[in-house]
Amino acid sequence: MKILIRGGHVADPDTGRDGIYDILVEDGKILQVQEEIREEADRTVDARGLYVMPGFVDLHVHLRDPGQEYKETLHTGGLAAARGGVTTMCAMPNTVPVTDSPEMIRSQTERAERECPVHVSFVGAVTKGQQGKELTDIAAMKREGMRCISEDGKSVMDAGLYREAMKTAAEEDVLVMAHCEDKNMVRGGVIHAGEAAERLGLPGITDAVEDVIAARDILLAKETGARLHLCHCSTRDSVEMVRLAKEAGLPVTAEVCPHHFCLTCEDIPSDDGNFKMNPPLRDREDTEALIEGLKEGIIDVISTDHAPHGEEEKSRGFLGAPFGIVGLETSAALTMTRLVHTGILTPMEMADRMSFRPARILGIDRGSLAEGKAADIVLLDMDREYVIHREDFVSKGKNTPFDGWKVKGRVVMTLVDGEIVYEENREA
Repeated sequence: MKILIRGGHVADPDTGRDGIYDILVEDGKILQVQEEIREEADRTVDARGLYVMPGFVDLHVHLRDPGQEYKETLHTGGLAAARGGVTTMCAMPNTVPVTDSPEMIRSQTERAERECPVHVSFVGAVTKGQQGKELTDIAAMKREGMRCISEDGKSVMDAGLYREAMKTAAEEDVLVMAHCEDKNMVRGGVIHAGEAAERLGLPGITDAVEDVIAARDILLAKETGARLHLCHCSTRDSVEMVRLAKEAGLPVTAEVCPHHFCLTCEDIPSDDGNFKMNPPLRDREDTEALIEGLKEGIIDVISTDHAPHGEEEKSRGFLGAPFGIVGLETSAALTMTRLVHTGILTPMEMADRMSFRPARILGIDRGSLAEGKAADIVLLDMDREYVIHREDFVSKGKNTPFDGWKVKGRVVMTLVDGEIVYEENREA
């Protein structure tokens, strides 16, 4: 099918195009990008007044499938991704059973190709069963197409074992995605150790819980040469450590999630499990450091840490609810509202942090609107105002602290390999 996207404002970090262009798509590829294209097409999309960016690449998603399909499936997670403009996502390994073998990588990849409307890159566990005792066969999983390893949901607390994993990852050119949390320092904490914890009488989690492991992992990356990506950074010292690592020439990258640059612990209204996440919402100084890190490019990527849970589970308050919130369907809107419309990021920088850089970190030939590239494309109405309603989510997870938020900016259309996988009624 030949699709002509006409008159949109293209923001493409790869080519540097930042202006009004037509884009012609055919056979899954971008055929032409010109100021005016006069060819006939099977469908012409009027993109006037819209931004056109490479499809977003989300490096951090929990799909819960297999084992917890009541929370999410490959299909519903893919629908949520498409609605949020995400065309490629990395699925974390804490499924049931854990994604910890070449057989699991192969079967999950085959299933995703059948069941999911967007691309999925499956992340392999660092240790078998995520038990922290025995390393997985990283080389064998890579042969099945795995690009990253992670113990996400926890850290590998045995530093010697983790160093061995990093050595192998460096040899195999596999990205190490680090969840930085010293579990020995958590001690039952469920919320940031700050104003909200005191107000609600809940045990707190200090910044050091994250920072200690971030420092350890950066030092291990320095020693082993492994490519290290710090997941869901939430503290000012994490930002500073990433800055120092980059200045030292280490292969270290980092991400931040929209909830950590949109909310602080002071915004938690009550003992509401929908505000419980790991790492927790931090204080204002941490949040400001994250935003400044994004602006300066110290923080490379905006990811969601999409973590769906059942409604009954999240209704148990901070002490009883599991950690995590959904994010695939709100990430673009929150980024536009909090960062773009406030002048912190330009639309081009948004495309860089959500498309181009994560694609480069993952090592995939996407995140670009250059001729000949895969036609993974998102169309955005930057000025569209609406209210987030959790009932509208196509994800099975409705656990969000942003229900009722008024935002400015919406995904209008998403294409994956030249096929329209999501389209919104702009008149609605």
